[in-house]
Amino acid sequence: MTELWSGRATAAMDRRLREFSSSLSVDQRLAAYDLRASRAHASALRDAGVLSDDEHDELTAALQQFEAEVSAGTFLRGVDPNEPPEDIHSLIENRLIETLGDLGARLHAGRSRNDQVVTATLLWLRDSAAAVKYAVRQVQRALVDRAEQYQELIIPAYTHLQRAQPVLLAHHLLAHFEALQRDIERVEDAARRADRCALGAGACSGSGIALDRDATAKRLGFGRVSLNSLDAVADRDWAIEMISSCTLVMTHLSRLAEELVQWSSAEFGMARIGDAWTTGSSAMPQKRNPDVAELVRGKVGRVLGDLTAMHMMVKALPLAYNRDLQEDKGVLFDAVYTTIACADALAGALATTKFYEARPAGPDFMAAMDLAEVLVEKGVPFRTAHHDVGVLVTKLEADGRGLPEATPEELASLGGGVVSAPSLTARWCVERKLTRGSTAPEEVEYALVAAKAFIK
Repeated sequence: MTELWSGRATAAMDRRLREFSSSLSVDQRLAAYDLRASRAHASALRDAGVLSDDEHDELTAALQQFEAEVSAGTFLRGVDPNEPPEDIHSLIENRLIETLGDLGARLHAGRSRNDQVVTATLLWLRDSAAAVKYAVRQVQRALVDRAEQYQELIIPAYTHLQRAQPVLLAHHLLAHFEALQRDIERVEDAARRADRCALGAGACSGSGIALDRDATAKRLGFGRVSLNSLDAVADRDWAIEMISSCTLVMTHLSRLAEELVQWSSAEFGMARIGDAWTTGSSAMPQKRNPDVAELVRGKVGRVLGDLTAMHMMVKALPLAYNRDLQEDKGVLFDAVYTTIACADALAGALATTKFYEARPAGPDFMAAMDLAEVLVEKGVPFRTAHHDVGVLVTKLEADGRGLPEATPEELASLGGGVVSAPSLTARWCVERKLTRGSTAPEEVEYALVAAKAFIK
């Protein structure tokens, strides 16, 4: 294969360097995007008088034929694995020259692979951001569906992994919804900042050909053009931001995944993932393993590693383009596709999950804070109420009793029969909440309505 810089070389490229430097196995994903950008560039060259209408049409027809081959999965056939092209972009150019001769060699005027690669990757990023958002929305849909189905179920909320206060399961699931909603907004922000066309920036200083970059940006659907040719080809902050957004998605998915792992255990007994989304053991016949959640939990480190690699790639890199940046696509693609796969899997598992009341775990003291608040409503200072309820809890705990088993005399000692022991239930705790955003049933209903409006 002829190198794009063969006029400067005095010796053929060493086979080992060719194999080492080729990125085709990674950036072949950009084929359709590069062909689309190449068609837009051909139009810019026509408008600048570099190509005639007939030449433009002939180039466009060849590029469209290549696009059809990419869609059919046949474009890469015939590539010699022992002599791979440097990247998908050089492969496309060589194919153009093979097909059209000198006309194919004219397309690269006014551009460099530096701005060509960035443009194709930004086009890919726009579609991929939409795919990430869609995948995360599916997790949100599953959370809302489960929250609606189990709207009356009460579970313990935990702090320090100790039972703290009762909440509606729907309230708990919608907490994950809220975090994922912020993640979607971050993905949207990343895509918005990446919405600029680099084509026409050239190698680093622009072009002496009168290319209408605004028209090119419009043809490709970009909102604007990059305003500095050095920055356009040298930075990858848009890739870092996208991977960072994916890392936060994965972090939040891992928290939900960890709870599914815990709740599926016999110790908690609060969830059961459907058989189609669990695995078994090669040795222990009784096992139902929540592997899907464990895999999601484990893959967070992979995406975080992608983010670290991307930061280190750009750190202290001088302007403008350096070959280090060829490594950007591998980590960017991995972060995005891993996030999409994890969200898709977790949404599928959640859709089959059944939830149950928590199993007894010793004496029940989850009404303690609510009991203290009742005393506050009667005029007792909160710190006094906190102390007195704490003393009572210590006494009951020593006897192996919970607050619902306290005697009328014990409760009366707190402030004069403000509440009876049988009323110190999880339902009472949930229903007495008054603040916006609380676990009160009417607030959870409001949050469900808002969540459904978001995912429309």
